[in-house]
Amino acid sequence: MKNECLSCGACCAAFRVSFDRSEMCSEGGKVPDGLADYETQQTMRLRGTDYAQPRCIALVGVVGQQVSCGIYAERPSPCQEFAPMSSVGVFIDACNRARARHGLPALPI
Repeated sequence: MKNECLSCGACCAAFRVSFDRSEMCSEGGKVPDGLADYETQQTMRLRGTDYAQPRCIALVGVVGQQVSCGIYAERPSPCQEFAPMSSVGVFIDACNRARARHGLPALPI
């Protein structure tokens, strides 16, 4: 089965990605320190996801054509938890909201 996420990437260019500071490399986690900013004293935010037209700094490629995550193995928990069943063709409503933002057709939920 084709993994739609590999040609989409809309979620990485639609939502703010906030996560606990403990996920940062300097705190014993995996997320590279240079890719996030403080949101609060305990919360971090992936760079690029806090704009009117967000795009995660780790997103590589063209949304809707071919994309990949530059930190896939080190990505924070919100990214890991988003659409966990997408690899088997099960998508969530948030996925389709992100796709609509980029003019992409909805996927079956």
